[in-house]
Amino acid sequence: MSTLLEVRDVSLSFQGVKAISALSFAVRQGEICALIGPNGAGKSSLLNILNGVYRADAGELRFDGVPLRRVHPLEAARLGIGRTFQNNALFKKMSVLDNLLTGLSRFQRSRFLEQALGLPRARREAREFTARAERVLEFLELQAWRDVAVGSLAYGLQKRVELGRALIAQPRLLLLDEPMAGMNAEEKREMSRFIADINRDLGTTVVLIEHDIQVVMGLSSHVVVLDYGRKVGDGTPAEVQANPDVIDAYLGRSH
Repeated sequence: MSTLLEVRDVSLSFQGVKAISALSFAVRQGEICALIGPNGAGKSSLLNILNGVYRADAGELRFDGVPLRRVHPLEAARLGIGRTFQNNALFKKMSVLDNLLTGLSRFQRSRFLEQALGLPRARREAREFTARAERVLEFLELQAWRDVAVGSLAYGLQKRVELGRALIAQPRLLLLDEPMAGMNAEEKREMSRFIADINRDLGTTVVLIEHDIQVVMGLSSHVVVLDYGRKVGDGTPAEVQANPDVIDAYLGRSH
């Protein structure tokens, strides 16, 4: 498999405090790569760099062989990089369908006046976007809640809606920031199944942050371990589990 994402010697600091230190790793096309490590290890900061929320102090990013320089979230989305966040950023009073459609707002070509007057380009775009949303609803088994306000849904369903909003833009690389945080065991199994389906059926490359090691080892083909912004492990789940530095990062030297 070819390399889709390359992180080369990336560093990031906040007011002189190192969040990420000379981090390098690569993600191959079509894999599920998990980023794991203790709280404060720099995992979410790295995702923020990858989709343009933060700018690295040093280093280089390459997406499908092309350097990413001064990328912003809108540009990242148009390149094919999708993202979910730790805390749901959904519109609670809007329906599930309308929340999904907000994931396409940055791709609109019709202008406000065209939409207000119902001109042909705006109508075509609305039909296309709605059809895409319906396909995502079916894929994530959300049809029963299509017209329900998101705020009235159970937490696990809300997380699935947020996943759908990122998925509707048909990203090549999907960045998932703790997609199973706060879920019970059954909700985690469901979310794991959907992530595996996205990867297998749609061919989407996934980079996810997850604290449940059992989930990580069952879902991922590649694991990168961070500790205080440094990489201490990089390999298959089996290789990472046997890595003494990884064990030290999680259990301490006295293990």
